Amino acid sequence: MLFRRQVEQVIKHQKGSEPAKEMRWWDLSLIGTGAVIGAGFFLGTSLSIMRAGPSLIFLYIQGGVAAYLVFAALAAMSVNDPQEGSFRVYARKAFGPSMGFVSGWMYWLAGVLIMSSEIAALSIFTRFWFPTVPLWVLAAIYAALGLGINFLGVKDFGKIESLFGLLKTSSLLIFILFAVVFALGWITTPAGIHGTQLGQLASGGWFPRGLTGTWSAMIFVLFSYGGIEVMGIMSSELKKRREIGRAGRMMLLALTLIYTLALAMVFVIFPWRAITAAESPFVIVLAGMGYSFIDSILNLLIISAAFSTMVGALFAVTNVMVSLAEDHDAPTMLARRNNKEVPVNSLALTGLGLAGAVLLSFLLPGTVYEYITTAAGVMLILNWLIILSSQMKNRSKYVQDHGSEEYRMPGFPYASYAVMGIIIFTILGALLFSTERIGVLASLIVAALILLAGRWRQSSLEAGGTSLPLPVRKRLPKD
Repeated sequence: MLFRRQVEQVIKHQKGSEPAKEMRWWDLSLIGTGAVIGAGFFLGTSLSIMRAGPSLIFLYIQGGVAAYLVFAALAAMSVNDPQEGSFRVYARKAFGPSMGFVSGWMYWLAGVLIMSSEIAALSIFTRFWFPTVPLWVLAAIYAALGLGINFLGVKDFGKIESLFGLLKTSSLLIFILFAVVFALGWITTPAGIHGTQLGQLASGGWFPRGLTGTWSAMIFVLFSYGGIEVMGIMSSELKKRREIGRAGRMMLLALTLIYTLALAMVFVIFPWRAITAAESPFVIVLAGMGYSFIDSILNLLIISAAFSTMVGALFAVTNVMVSLAEDHDAPTMLARRNNKEVPVNSLALTGLGLAGAVLLSFLLPGTVYEYITTAAGVMLILNWLIILSSQMKNRSKYVQDHGSEEYRMPGFPYASYAVMGIIIFTILGALLFSTERIGVLASLIVAALILLAGRWRQSSLEAGGTSLPLPVRKRLPKD
């Protein structure tokens, strides 16, 4: 959703009708909270619970801190050097055109993998009602619907996305409230279970599969925070750009609280060892308690919200490819739009990526979500590394130009090194299980190929005596 709104604003600006900046910090916090919550949390937590058990609560707190520091690094660049465009601009300024190429293509690929993960999750959610329908059939239906909506160029879809963002957040808050009331013993479920009969939080220990199980779950935790980096891009729409720090702090505080409280309630009120990757843990909890209608309603809300996120992400990732084409980092034909402002060539290319997800759903129906989510998580946090390293490199120029920073990343530079360590540690942890290992290795190989392609392209241009200039970007006012 955040991606889509940002792209829409850029399109309006290019047409000469730049809107007034009305957004305040609390607006951005609310939008960000609703936008980040997706299928990665609603379904990915099942895999995390199976790996880490109750220790998962600590991982989500750690993940919230790491995500905030990545956001703070991007916010520091956005405030001290306001630029149109994504963090790709800052990567180019820090390390040259080849890094802009690498960052853009990795971000596009991460987006395609995230959408594929959403489609796999949507298919799994739908099998709650249609368990005999093959996963690949449902995946194909959702992919076709998402592409169809984007090809139509539906206007004002951002309003629908905002509604579903509110539904996602509200669903988790209602679940937390219900769980608290149940845990206190104030209600008895239709299955006759009373809150005082349970106390599952530390059943089997905090680390039921040892430290290695908890370590391997870190990739799914960080994946649940995917999308926070877009708040740095959205800062250009803040009425006062300096409020971005407050917006990020409040958003990630709220998000971390919602995540950890919802998970804690699952562990408190339900035998968490009964949770499987076949359904959302929140739907499993309600179904196990006998709420036959409420679990279906929650499942429907999750599907609606996840589909909205997938469609919005498809719009955004397609326009990332347009941006790459406009900067000559991709074939220029991918920048063409039709009379509805739909980049049909880029959308078709992104659709090929989704076709891969449908194919994997056919070949690997039992593990497709785990493969794709792991690969998407690795690509996502590799981009976090680029953001952190770009901020470290660019910071000296801000100090040199202005004598001081208008916004300073908390704990710099030690916080940057710490988060980089967490990211590397997370990737290594995902190598511990075979199903995750495949996704990690595939992502690292693709990232290496993109890096080599960027270096080769730049070397070829320099050897030929030509070079592509940095794209001309309008430097935005600081307030």
